Amino acid sequence: GKHRIVIPCLGHFKEEYEKVSKLYMNNKIRTTKYTLLNFLPKNLFEQFHRVANLYFLFLVVLNWVPLVEAFQKEITMLPLVAVLTIIAVKDGLEDYSRYKMDKQINNLLTKVYSR
Repeated sequence: GKHRIVIPCLGHFKEEYEKVSKLYMNNKIRTTKYTLLNFLPKNLFEQFHRVANLYFLFLVVLNWVPLVEAFQKEITMLPLVAVLTIIAVKDGLEDYSRYKMDKQINNLLTKVYSR
């Protein structure tokens, strides 16, 4: 039949708890999109799925061709870099606030129903 093992995370049961807890998934909530390692590549990938950003990237690349060069190469890059930076900062701050909310929810005390 079905059964369950309940090991309290107290005192002398701590070693047994650590052995058994590695076998199961935790129930922590994670609503963040990014980590520190994947923020930049994932954010750029998401931003270049927007048509406007692709258009400005196309203008930047086109301006590097000597025959088509209309402005200085660096000046053409400024609008794109500014927009990408502002959106990245906004996304980072939103994700950080989600991280703080997740941490707050995961550290809440819970009540366990017991007959």
